[in-house]
Amino acid sequence: MLKKLRNKKTAKKVWVVLALLIVPAFVLWGSGSLMRDKQESAYAGKISGRNITLSEYKDAFEATRNQAIMQFGDKLPEIEKYLDLESQTWQRIILLEEARKIKINASDRQVIELIESYPFFKNSKNQFDNRIYLEMLRYVFRTQPRIFEEQTRQNLILGKLYAKITSGVRINEEELRQDYQKANGEISIFYIASNPANFTKELNFSEKETKEYFSKKSFEFKQPASFNIEYLSWISADQDRENARTKVEDIYNHLNKKESFSNVAKELGLESKESGLFAQGDPIPGIGWSPQISNLIATLKVGQLSPAIHTDKYYYILRIKEKKESHVPDFAEIKDKVRDRLLKQKTREMAKEKIDSCYKELKNAYQRDPQSVDFKEIAKKYGLASDTTGFFKYGSYIEGVGASDSFWTAAFDLKEDQPSTVISLPTGFYIIKVKEKKPLEEKHFQAEKAEFAEKLLLQKKQDYFDKFLKDLKRKSGMEFKSNLS
Repeated sequence: MLKKLRNKKTAKKVWVVLALLIVPAFVLWGSGSLMRDKQESAYAGKISGRNITLSEYKDAFEATRNQAIMQFGDKLPEIEKYLDLESQTWQRIILLEEARKIKINASDRQVIELIESYPFFKNSKNQFDNRIYLEMLRYVFRTQPRIFEEQTRQNLILGKLYAKITSGVRINEEELRQDYQKANGEISIFYIASNPANFTKELNFSEKETKEYFSKKSFEFKQPASFNIEYLSWISADQDRENARTKVEDIYNHLNKKESFSNVAKELGLESKESGLFAQGDPIPGIGWSPQISNLIATLKVGQLSPAIHTDKYYYILRIKEKKESHVPDFAEIKDKVRDRLLKQKTREMAKEKIDSCYKELKNAYQRDPQSVDFKEIAKKYGLASDTTGFFKYGSYIEGVGASDSFWTAAFDLKEDQPSTVISLPTGFYIIKVKEKKPLEEKHFQAEKAEFAEKLLLQKKQDYFDKFLKDLKRKSGMEFKSNLS
């Protein structure tokens, strides 16, 4: 059934309210937290001064995950570990709260029409089929009809909110031309480069100088907290939540009797492992890179059991065995690292000073006589490299330099025989001059104008809505706990 959702023609017709950033792991609660009545009295967070119950959060999470199922179909299990349903869930709650305030609603008729329009609920005659609908809800979405229909109503409300907020977004002809040129235009340039790595041989620091630098910048070398965890893990190929809940309760019953992880593992046929110390945010030995587990660990105390976590095909229950708080190491432990940091800072300062002097002379030379300026000779005078590029587009890669975005943007606004100001990139500092611009081909622009305008408007609306959502989060004073799903 999930394959039906992934069909390309089907995917185009599936109504998606917002672009999903999707989907990290969902978390199963420990034995004391699995019951819904207890969720009603506990809180997941707060928005605009209103407490959000665990039950409300769970409902929003399941609605968000159902949207992910509609969008990704049978590919969801493969990409779930890379995505962020938790953040999307809180966004959903915030947006629904805003829609309620401004009285946006959706009728029963609209809900029915949207559900009946979904291709994955239709039979071979392209007609809505109630049998298929109920089977899909039961086996794919694992959601009761009344709940799915309420989720659909909320999706419609969110769609109306999006339309209302972005209704005033427009693009004019000039903006359209500029963005088309940016997407399709090609430019070649002359450039002068001041690479910090070229100044490394000129510097040699004593231990005293390195130590003084460390004293002034010690906060930059602060190490994050590190943890040693012990954990139980097991595979759930079928991802049967009911069986998982039963196993979780069984594990917690044993652990609450003060049994060791290793004994519980032997008795229940699970794996028990210890990670060894690792820094917060780093890959977890034996588990790998897992933001949701790392975030959860940061909230636990030594000896405290975690809720059960489902990530990819594995379930985990863990406990912190040892924790080292964030600290600044002794100089002796990291003096090589300190010296490397000092070297990078000083070489970058030298590279910037050198190109600033070069730019000053270039600018004066152009003011006197633009035609007589020799880019290459002035660069050579200051011991700087110079070169030219072939034609490149915005967002492409320039060999030996890196991403072209900053160069393209600067060159697009430059007149001929005019140097840019100093451009700062991770690879160093640059001054550029336009060698050649390929003109906009009017016939191509006119042929592609309508489709390009549509895409540009969609992007502009999304950018506008993203800003609206960011402001909404800030104004709501949102507070929430992580790993609640």
